[in-house]
Amino acid sequence: MLLQASGISKSFDGTDILSDCSFHIEENEKCALVGSNGTGKSTLLKIIAGRISADSGSVSLKNGADIGYLAQQDAVDTANTIIEELTLVKQSLIDEEAAIRQLEIDMKDASASELDGMMDKYVRLTHHFEMNNGFSVRSEINGMIRGLGFSDEDKDRSISTLSGGQKTRVALAKLLLKKPSLIMLDEPTNHLDLRSIEWLEGFLQGYRGAVLIVAHDRYFLDRIVTKVFEIEDGRLSVFTGDYSTYARKKKELRDTQMKAYLNQQAEIAHQEQVIDKLKSFNREKSIKRAESREKMLDKIERINKPADIDDEMKLKITPSIISGRDVLSVFELSKGYDGIRLFENVSFDIRRGERVAVIGDNGTGKTTLLKIITGLTAADSGSFRLGVNVKIGYYDQEHQVLHPDKTLFQEISDDFPEMDNTRIRNTLAAFLFYGDDVFKQVSALSGGERGRLSLARLMLGNANFLILDEPTNHLDITSKEILENALIEYEGTVLYVSHDRYFINRTATRILALEGGTFTGYPGNYDYYIEKRDVVGAAKGSVTFSADETGISKSSSNTPSGENGISENKLSWQEQKALEAEKRKKQNRLKKVEEEIEALESRKDEINDEMSDPTVATDVEKLTALSDEHSRLEAKLNELYEEWEMLQD
Repeated sequence: MLLQASGISKSFDGTDILSDCSFHIEENEKCALVGSNGTGKSTLLKIIAGRISADSGSVSLKNGADIGYLAQQDAVDTANTIIEELTLVKQSLIDEEAAIRQLEIDMKDASASELDGMMDKYVRLTHHFEMNNGFSVRSEINGMIRGLGFSDEDKDRSISTLSGGQKTRVALAKLLLKKPSLIMLDEPTNHLDLRSIEWLEGFLQGYRGAVLIVAHDRYFLDRIVTKVFEIEDGRLSVFTGDYSTYARKKKELRDTQMKAYLNQQAEIAHQEQVIDKLKSFNREKSIKRAESREKMLDKIERINKPADIDDEMKLKITPSIISGRDVLSVFELSKGYDGIRLFENVSFDIRRGERVAVIGDNGTGKTTLLKIITGLTAADSGSFRLGVNVKIGYYDQEHQVLHPDKTLFQEISDDFPEMDNTRIRNTLAAFLFYGDDVFKQVSALSGGERGRLSLARLMLGNANFLILDEPTNHLDITSKEILENALIEYEGTVLYVSHDRYFINRTATRILALEGGTFTGYPGNYDYYIEKRDVVGAAKGSVTFSADETGISKSSSNTPSGENGISENKLSWQEQKALEAEKRKKQNRLKKVEEEIEALESRKDEINDEMSDPTVATDVEKLTALSDEHSRLEAKLNELYEEWEMLQD
């Protein structure tokens, strides 16, 4: 056992955050710590790391083991360059290498009496250096820099010139290079692009040590963890398996708890009714019996109602008008800044009802594309056209139109006067604003809180074309699920940028991957993209795009033409067409089955009417025929209903 936490409790300002939390972590175990925002996850990490003390309880660590902890805002030395800051982690090995090289020089001129001692020291140093992978230190540092999204040219950049997110990545690289017995990470994917997140996944999967992660990235957790610690109402529960397994077990457990609670409540209500009835008889014996039942009722250990959660709440997004079939057409679009080309000659179409996810590395131009389409930024060349009756609703965390003197409640109620108080509060709760939070002034909100409020307003609007830039940032998992369900049921069209792969997997019907200054289209979700991207990358050579009925196709490819030169994108389109044809076939059959059911049910009603006719009731032959037909109809209807359910599934 690497770490044992026993009875950890912590309160702030009289409010219990953690209550008697106990758990353990084995060596090399990969664990997640989950729970809604504000439940105490970061507090528990800080207690384990020794940054704050618990009110009670203890944390014990295996002898010789160490902990590396990266909080969300850990600082680095801004006086250093990136390479200097990371080299400090391995300074002892670098100093050891310098000592070895100096010995090699000194031994050339050493006397015989000196040489033996120098050779012994040289062997010891070299052995220690090799055992600690000293020869791979520099390549390890460079690999860490590239893996976390920095270029080779970035190595000599001063940390003082980096953004907050880039500084966090440097702090993460330092921690990973230290290789502690237990790595603790608080939201490590917040400032990483998809490529860097995938690199970090691979690193942590193969890490020869234990890992404890706080994250809202469900896809990331599914790929890494084998145990989940959940904090709810101050209590900690342990679940074995990845995040999806935890979510399923949690729902089953909650359903069981709710069923037990409701059953007990029904029994209590029944007993109270019996007691009231006995008392109403106003007889000595009946009153004694009532008192006896009351004593039994008082002894029952009451089951607490499971905490209310918002995952049952549905956020409905309803366009005020249906757009035309063609929502957006982009023609030969190009854009660059300061002589650096982001993308060039990009063309694609988006049709009504599509949910298109734009993915790619940081700084490649994803957000710029959205800003061009919404008119906030001009393209260098090319054009785009919106379709008939298209009404855009745009969200990004920098472009928010909020009134600083209003409260959160007023922001919603003023824009949507038809909503009652309960619905306004439920909507705000879906975006993590609870209780008296709804009466805060907008001017008092943090940047993340303003982003969530802007997203709530947008979701309630009547736009039929939503353009969203990182909509899941600053949302907890429950809120993400509410947003996902809302977008899945949305009757309009969605174009969004996101690095949340779980969110993309659930919501996207098409992927636009921005790679090397061009967009590659993949029909389907993120898993399909992962499956096909390497094949496409190998096949496409250099690619530009032109619009056709698919919304994206390839031209000017280095891939040879002919039978063996069909691009993967073309194959993907053919597969998609086949799937759509099969879907239409099933939809047509579904319609026919429904028509048959309606006809047979009508005939059943007619038979029932006929059998009720007194003249038929005395006609045995006629009655038998009708009864036989009724039985045949029942049998046929059973078959049709089964087929209907299968087609619906």
